[in-house]
Amino acid sequence: MKIMKREERPLQPVNAEGAVKVSVSKMVTESDGSPTAAMRLFEIEPGGNTPWHTHPWEHVVFGIAGRGTLKSENGDAEFGPGDALLVDPGEQHNFVNVGDEPLKLICVVPLKGDK
Repeated sequence: MKIMKREERPLQPVNAEGAVKVSVSKMVTESDGSPTAAMRLFEIEPGGNTPWHTHPWEHVVFGIAGRGTLKSENGDAEFGPGDALLVDPGEQHNFVNVGDEPLKLICVVPLKGDK
């Protein structure tokens, strides 16, 4: 067992092309001993969004604070605190903050998605 403290995992800006006002804290990684999955905490400031992208693994997401829209090639869905989302492998998507406070979400991916 291992406990990773939030204060020991500072937010870092996401510098990927198309990312606007997005930061991430890698809460559980392969270097922590996780054999299959990584967990990240994302914060998206008002007016911000993650890049429009796709990849061959799923996203399992849980909303913590704020209001967001999951935009995808299959349509848009608004979500908020307490909502769980599944983005399918290969589905084009991004997350957009549609509120006036930071959008905070937990994202779990296979280790290959955390590189």
